[in-house]
Amino acid sequence: MGFMASKTLLSAIELKLFTVLGKSTMTAEQIGDRLALHPRGLYDFLDALVALGFLAREGDGPGSHYGNTFDGGIFLDEMSPFHLTGILEMANARLYPFWGHLTEALRTGEPQNELKQGKGSPFDIIYADEARLEQFLRAMQGIQLGNFAVLTEKIDFGKFERFCDVGGANGTLASLVSKRYPKLSCATFDLPVVAPIAKRHTTAMEAPNVEVLAGDFFRDALPSADVITMGNILHDWNEDEKRMLLRKAYEAVRPGGMFIAIENVIDDARRANVFGLLMSLNMLIELPGGFDYTGAQFDGWAREAGFERTEIVPLAGPTSAAIAYKPKG
Repeated sequence: MGFMASKTLLSAIELKLFTVLGKSTMTAEQIGDRLALHPRGLYDFLDALVALGFLAREGDGPGSHYGNTFDGGIFLDEMSPFHLTGILEMANARLYPFWGHLTEALRTGEPQNELKQGKGSPFDIIYADEARLEQFLRAMQGIQLGNFAVLTEKIDFGKFERFCDVGGANGTLASLVSKRYPKLSCATFDLPVVAPIAKRHTTAMEAPNVEVLAGDFFRDALPSADVITMGNILHDWNEDEKRMLLRKAYEAVRPGGMFIAIENVIDDARRANVFGLLMSLNMLIELPGGFDYTGAQFDGWAREAGFERTEIVPLAGPTSAAIAYKPKG
């Protein structure tokens, strides 16, 4: 019955419970008044979050006080610079209802979102509405922030001259790389509608030297760079589209450079990376041809495109950097 626990957490995120609590503690009655909650389910809701490890409780009974756990304060309070609420907001608003139709998706092989309803691509829907787009970009930032931080420590970008994050959303990765390697020329590349958001975000991250580039990675040539990254991009597309993107990346990467895909790379035996396998099912729910892939599959596509070798570098949790190296000459 894991879906019950999931929805309990997602409702807490929707109500902004962890942000309201912040560093303080409150009684159940105070929380109920602040969030306009009916008393019938209040204690069960809060105590379930305690039992799940998301809240801490001081004392027992009606006078007890509730507060964030250490981890909850870091990752679930929107005032924390490390919060992951963006992806949880999207999970609540989009993924949770669509996953209720997984059985139909398994029977038909068809997405269960706006495409099923004849409303067009989910990307068209998301990118047409500024508020929905901002939520999506926050979600992408939340799910990748830890991975991006680990990547900047594990990979020595200092020996290169130019870095570009393709499909860079609000510019978080380019900003982190720029701050870690201030002499490196950094850019983020995404659709024109994203550019104003990326400019605001890179400025807020105190990375004003990041160049915000606008374009379409399907229609346009990719910007030339020593290092090109794509975070959660390849898994959105079918195999032919994945191969095409790797060919375009190969053409754009300078000799001796590298292409890095930051994704939930599935282990070759397809036994261990549960999250990667579930994310691939999420691609079934959301997109016509998307799927997550193994390191062996990535290696085959990369070599086909012209890269000489590949490497899988673990990042945070189930995510890895799939790296393809271009020959020097």
